[in-house]
Amino acid sequence: MAKHLILVAGNIGAGKTSLTERIGTRLGWRSGFESVADNPYLPDFYADMRAWAFHLQVFFLGHRAEQYLEAARDARSAILDRSIYEDFYIFARALHHMGNLAERDHLSYNRLFDIVVDSLPRPDLLIYLKAPVPVLINRIHRRARNIETGISAEYLSLLDSFYDEWLAAFDLCPVLTIRSDDLDYVHQPQHLEMVVQKIQDKLAGKEEVDLRNS
Repeated sequence: MAKHLILVAGNIGAGKTSLTERIGTRLGWRSGFESVADNPYLPDFYADMRAWAFHLQVFFLGHRAEQYLEAARDARSAILDRSIYEDFYIFARALHHMGNLAERDHLSYNRLFDIVVDSLPRPDLLIYLKAPVPVLINRIHRRARNIETGISAEYLSLLDSFYDEWLAAFDLCPVLTIRSDDLDYVHQPQHLEMVVQKIQDKLAGKEEVDLRNS
């Protein structure tokens, strides 16, 4: 069986971690997750975003690059929760747009990002999980993470617009878009199987079908 590197992308609350966990278990793939609990910068960042935004972005860049390289060296296929590209095209852009990442730091981060990603293997598939902002807000409130208490609908809408622009020009690999508000792959095994089938079809080069009409 061919080895694949799969990335799961999407806004906050879209269901990336849940899908990554279940696909990894279902297919026996290596799974990689975003560094949150062991991230040394997150508490400082949420206390003072402007002071710590650059440090946080550099930490995430190094963490994800290391994760990619470890996945590339593994003989198994891998599925990774959040892509290194989102750090640049979505979150660093949002921080800069909101005035929390200075122009000088933004340019330095961009230069470092370009050097790092040039050394990474191309992914075989990007899974983009998409859900309306009210659904994202509801999920964020339900999971009640302390670090997410300040996330607003306006911020999620800004990220959503950046995702649309990024994916419109994304050409590194095929993209499988999944409306996660209509699927419950956590509690409905048949929904997970639908997603697995669409991933396998996409990797095989078959035409994508809207999961909501499957």
